[in-house]
Amino acid sequence: MRLPNINGRWQIIFGLSPPYNRDVGTADVVIAGAGIIGLSTALELAEDGLRVTVLERERAMSEASWAAAGMLAAHDPENPAALQPLSNLSISLYPGYLANVEELSELKIPLRTSGTLQGSTPGHHFKAALSSEEVASRLPELHSAGRSFLWLNEHSLDPRDLCAALPKAATAAGVAIVEQSPITAVRNGPSGVSITTPQATYEAEHFINCCGAWAGAIASLPTIEPRKGQMVTVKLPSHLHLPYVIRTPELYLVPRGDGRIVIGATVEHAGFDKSVQETTIQTLIDDAVALWPPIRNAQIVETWAGLRPGSADGLPVIGACGPHNCWIASGHFRNGILLAPATARVLQEIILDKTPSVDLSPFRCDRFDSAAVSMAEVVH
Repeated sequence: MRLPNINGRWQIIFGLSPPYNRDVGTADVVIAGAGIIGLSTALELAEDGLRVTVLERERAMSEASWAAAGMLAAHDPENPAALQPLSNLSISLYPGYLANVEELSELKIPLRTSGTLQGSTPGHHFKAALSSEEVASRLPELHSAGRSFLWLNEHSLDPRDLCAALPKAATAAGVAIVEQSPITAVRNGPSGVSITTPQATYEAEHFINCCGAWAGAIASLPTIEPRKGQMVTVKLPSHLHLPYVIRTPELYLVPRGDGRIVIGATVEHAGFDKSVQETTIQTLIDDAVALWPPIRNAQIVETWAGLRPGSADGLPVIGACGPHNCWIASGHFRNGILLAPATARVLQEIILDKTPSVDLSPFRCDRFDSAAVSMAEVVH
């Protein structure tokens, strides 16, 4: 039994008997969601010898992972302080993570930038701010508009490169990826957890909910909701070049090579709407021109909107959630690309009954108290 929620999506009814005459698949771990969090976790587990099946409601890497800017912004001052240990772990894992995905997929994932000029809000001065001369030496055309700037040694990549490589890498490692397979039920099963889709039922020892902006519907966790972000890619004339990421609390410009620059992004509470408004895109471009005037010479290449998974307190939700051996990894908001290797690592450690590399207590599913509803309860 399934019920439509207010967004027209399916809420999940737990604890019901499975339908008869269905295909049944078995795995050590079933993961819902084939974005960067789900597939990175699947790859980590498969390389430890576990049988892993990933069920994806649409197409692999087609939602927030595809829409992301790709900044590995571990030291963004806008990040919550509680996120720092997980961010540090992820940055330490990233070189090996990319090398492994490249080797398995036989596709390259180049780093596009190696530095960021981080701007403050207007009128605020960073303690370790660059002098105006230092800012001008790195990017003479940059307009400070009353901001101070930090230099951050951080990288960025093009998530579209990961979108091409990561599914191939996971498949090469033995992961089964099943697309067009939304979850309709999760319940206690004979092998631990029974997971139902419209096409089949899967029996697994563990189930991990990595459904991004849709994770709240599966976990009956209303504190995870979509945060819409509209974005635009522009292309500079051949004589212009932006060598670094420029980021402020309101805006970012992320070079992707060949003169392309991603400008983003809005943060909107708009449900599952992914429409793009011309006026919003023009505002992003105007703001980018005010920050770095050469953008006025660029041409629009692409516009889109993505749905980031946001939580009530801005932190991911990672750990046990619901019946025994049911787990969740969602709510990464703007940092899904950054946090994927670390999230995969701590989930692997949880599944294999190891001590996690970082303290996961800030990310507990039950930290939302009465707002959190157990996966074992029926959705009304």
